[in-house]
Amino acid sequence: MTSLIARHVAIERRLSPTDLTVEAGQLVALVGPNGGGKTSLLRALARVEQAHGSVLVDGEEIDAAPEARRRRLLAYLPASRDMAWPIGAADVVALGLARPDEARVDELLDQFELRPLAARPVNSLSTGERARVLMARALASRPRLLLLDEPLSNLDPYWVLRFLDLFRSAARSGQALLVALHDLSLLPRFDRALLVSDGRVQLDETPAGLRTSERFGEIFRIREDSEGGFRIRTPEGPRSSP
Repeated sequence: MTSLIARHVAIERRLSPTDLTVEAGQLVALVGPNGGGKTSLLRALARVEQAHGSVLVDGEEIDAAPEARRRRLLAYLPASRDMAWPIGAADVVALGLARPDEARVDELLDQFELRPLAARPVNSLSTGERARVLMARALASRPRLLLLDEPLSNLDPYWVLRFLDLFRSAARSGQALLVALHDLSLLPRFDRALLVSDGRVQLDETPAGLRTSERFGEIFRIREDSEGGFRIRTPEGPRSSP
């Protein structure tokens, strides 16, 4: 079953017209150099700003869906973890629900180990703690599509692994996830990888295929080393005349 069908989504001067299909149960990594268009693609798909094209989730047009229905279709987690309002962490989690559900909030507080922070204003929490609160909010309504911008930033190693396990569990339940990330060593944890640069999807590969692609090395200006890591790619100098 197809969760996401996007046609000609674009943002002027930032994202070229893009078609994208993501199947239910797919965990898709979105990688690319800074300023390449990862965030613009996620924002265009989430319809959080003026964007061209159309986005369907489970066959429903997002632009035509009422707000409560949209929360069941997709959730968007921005890269920023800033929250200025002094709202309790549990109340922030509840904002992700289409209708009140105390049992679901309690479940998420336990899942993300937020019970001791439930009444604390989110603007008093650390960046990593806010990341857990906001991820719980994104998952609250069990949306069919999750659009996550750098969700693993500012997390300690334990929570990076926990988040990755949660992503895989969501995919197994039939949700589709599009996850922007910088840590290329995490690519093997994903089913599919999109490389975005210069405002367009340059490559759509398996994670292994992406890492070994010549275009991957050119765009990131790196190369794989013998130990499975990366090194800076040395530009080739001008060839001497014969």
